[in-house]
Amino acid sequence: MTDSFDPRAVAAKLHGLRQAGKQAPTSAFPLPADLQQAMETQNALKAEEGVASNAWKVTVSPEGQPVTAPLHPYAETVSGATIAWYPGLKFETEIAVRFGRDLPYRKGAPYSRAEVLDAISTAYLGAELLVSAVKESGAVSFLLFLADRLGNSGYVLGPSISKSFIDTAASTPLTVTHGGRTIYDGLAKHPKGDVLSWLFDYANDPLRPESSLKSGALVTTGTLSGAVELAEPGEIDIRFGDGARLVFSVV
Repeated sequence: MTDSFDPRAVAAKLHGLRQAGKQAPTSAFPLPADLQQAMETQNALKAEEGVASNAWKVTVSPEGQPVTAPLHPYAETVSGATIAWYPGLKFETEIAVRFGRDLPYRKGAPYSRAEVLDAISTAYLGAELLVSAVKESGAVSFLLFLADRLGNSGYVLGPSISKSFIDTAASTPLTVTHGGRTIYDGLAKHPKGDVLSWLFDYANDPLRPESSLKSGALVTTGTLSGAVELAEPGEIDIRFGDGARLVFSVV
C-alpha cells in the first residue's frame, strides 16, 4: 500500500483471526502493494503458525502470475485424520505430486510438460480445506488473499495413485460424501483441464524462489471437484477411480 505497510503486523492480524475462527473484511486491512509484500506477509504468517511441512498449493493470480502457499495443518493418512471445522469451510478433492528430483528454474530454456512430469516421483489422492481470514477471500484484493496462504486451512494427503491419473483425471469417476450425503458424483474435472497446468507455469516462472520444487517437495495441483462448502462437521469419504479411497473428518 505504502512504505508504512508492515508484513508482520498484517500476518499477526490474519493469524489472530484464524485462531479465533473469524473473518474480517478486506477494508479492515492495509493492503500489500505488490507480490513481494504479499509474500513477505505470507512468510510472516507461516512463521506465526509454525508451518513445518514441505507441502504447497499452486495457482495463478487473475493476471496470470504463478503463486504458491504452504499447506497447514498437514496430515498424511489414508483414514483417521481430523481437520478443524469453521463456518464457511470449503472442501476440494485434488491430486498432489511429490518431486523425485530438483527442478531448478532454467533461464532461457523453459521446461516442457514432459520434463515436469518426469521430475515427479509419486502422485497422490488428496483433499484441501479452505477458509480465509479475509471475508471476501481474493475477490477484492488477490494479494491480501495470497498473503493469507490462498485461504488454505488444512490438507490431508491420501494414498498414492498411478502417475497416469495426472493425464487421465478428466475421464476418472470421483464420488465424495460428507456425513453420508453425496456432495460430488461425476468425472473429476480440473479448472484448467490439465492437472499440471498451474504447476507447469510455476516451474517456468523466473520469480519463484531458488528453494522451490526441490526433491521431496509436495505440491497439490488444484481441485477436481470444485469447492464445496461444508455446512457442518462430519466424515469425508472420497473414492477416485476403481480403488483409491481417502477418509477423514472435519470436527
